[in-house]
Amino acid sequence: MNRRIIDCRRLLCPMPVINVQDAVEGLPAGDQVEAVCTDPGVLKDIPAWSRINGHRVIEAKSLGGEYIVIVEVVQDSES
Repeated sequence: MNRRIIDCRRLLCPMPVINVQDAVEGLPAGDQVEAVCTDPGVLKDIPAWSRINGHRVIEAKSLGGEYIVIVEVVQDSES
C-alpha cells in the first residue's frame, strides 16, 4: 500500500475533487490518496465522489484550519 499526498490548499470546489480524481487515476487497489485542503466542502464532496466511483474514505477530518480526506482505491483505476 502506498499513500500519495496532494496539496489542495486554497482551491475551491470542484478543484479538490478533480485533483483527487486525477491522483487516483491509474493507482492499484489498496493505494491511498490523502488530500490536504482548506475548503470545508471537501468533507462532503470527496466522500460523495468516492461513493460514486467505488472508492472508500478512510478518514475525513478537520485539523488546525485544514481538512484532510484520505481515500483508498478499491477498484483499480484505469485511464
